[in-house]
Amino acid sequence: MPVGANLAAGVVTQVIVAAGDEVSQGALLYRVNQRPVVIAQGSVPMFRSIGRDAEGVDVAQLQEMLTAAGFYRGAVDGRARSGTVAAVNAWQKSLGVAPSGVVEAADVIFVPSLPTRVSLDEKVIARGLSVAGGEQVVRGLPASPEFTIPATDSQAAMMPTGTRVEITSPEGAVWEGFAVDQTRDNESATVTVHLAGAAGASICGDACAQVPVTGQAHLSSQVVTVEPVVGLVVPSAALVSGADGQISVIDESGERMPVTVVAAARGMSVIEGVADGTRVRVPANGTTP
Repeated sequence: MPVGANLAAGVVTQVIVAAGDEVSQGALLYRVNQRPVVIAQGSVPMFRSIGRDAEGVDVAQLQEMLTAAGFYRGAVDGRARSGTVAAVNAWQKSLGVAPSGVVEAADVIFVPSLPTRVSLDEKVIARGLSVAGGEQVVRGLPASPEFTIPATDSQAAMMPTGTRVEITSPEGAVWEGFAVDQTRDNESATVTVHLAGAAGASICGDACAQVPVTGQAHLSSQVVTVEPVVGLVVPSAALVSGADGQISVIDESGERMPVTVVAAARGMSVIEGVADGTRVRVPANGTTP
């Protein structure tokens, strides 16, 4: 969503941040006529020049940015006194700007919260383009991209909550997501399966910058409907259920041996509870092991 507007006028001479970069207090975004434009946290947009004796919420926001950058050690009181002016001078010098003690309105873009991932409008902020001031150019991005799977009704039925999905990242790594919710579009008769990381964490972790921040990125994925398991495999016909619900196999002597079914598919079952090599009856009510 749009979170900040450009107030500088002139030619964009340098773009510093790339789409998806995480920025914090005082980070340099771009330069217009070689003058730097930085980002800072604040609920009030930059609307005036701030110099000696200026007072207000915007002054307090500037003081917080200068404090975070290590240039100001005074009280964040919204009053631009000598300490604030000295901090502005030091900050300007660090940016390669002639110290004036005055922060021009075009020098800072205040956004609601930092740190945050941002994207600049490339149609406006690009090297060589002209800006007039007033353009919405800074967009805030969520901490993590939203991962979804489009599916038919029958496919969605095979992906209940908790279904694991292995996603191949743009750089070839494997990210792990889990189905957490489903929404259905009745007009198109399609279902969108929403994914999240383990325990609600980000699926892409600290590698979210790999995902393009504009439009949709299509990534290869594998839905794990049956988790891989290790165990002994027997025909499902060898299993018998008792009145108490206990699953068993019957050995060649006719004795029932309780087992746990770990997985089953295509007429075969993976079981635990018997030794490898045990001869069992197939079918369970038959007489031949």
